[in-house]
Amino acid sequence: MVDGLFTNDPIIAQNFFLEVDGEVISTLMSVSGLDIEVSVSRSKVSGKGGALQEVKGLGSATQTTDLTLTRVAPLDSTSDKLWKWFNDIRGTGLVATDRAGQRKNGSIVLYDSARNEVARFNFFNAWPNKISTDQLSVDSTEVVKETVTLVIERLERVK
Repeated sequence: MVDGLFTNDPIIAQNFFLEVDGEVISTLMSVSGLDIEVSVSRSKVSGKGGALQEVKGLGSATQTTDLTLTRVAPLDSTSDKLWKWFNDIRGTGLVATDRAGQRKNGSIVLYDSARNEVARFNFFNAWPNKISTDQLSVDSTEVVKETVTLVIERLERVK
């Protein structure tokens, strides 16, 4: 074996789904925000000869961005689980006493062409705060898409 050559096929970002509480609730067209970052603590110290230096160390927490998901708009929003979740929060607000009931855990799951799971990003304490529908035009032949923003508190890649 020669170092640097692939021994497996690379992940092709083509087949991926949104799971919430262990159930697939939507096929996705695109996902962004799969960023996992460790915070950095900074301090200024006097170095050799009195020169001011910045020392960087590991911060106290990981930082997580929101997830942005694009999908084909459902034909019936009243029977769509993502729309139901969004409307429940929109109608009642995020109730502090029911934090666990309104915020959900889930995953962005990637599959290869043989339908084998090849990667999984788990998110925690999420809730949808925005659903945007594409611009509509009479001269378009494209499918109508929705962009959903999920606010999340933690993200980890587990596979």
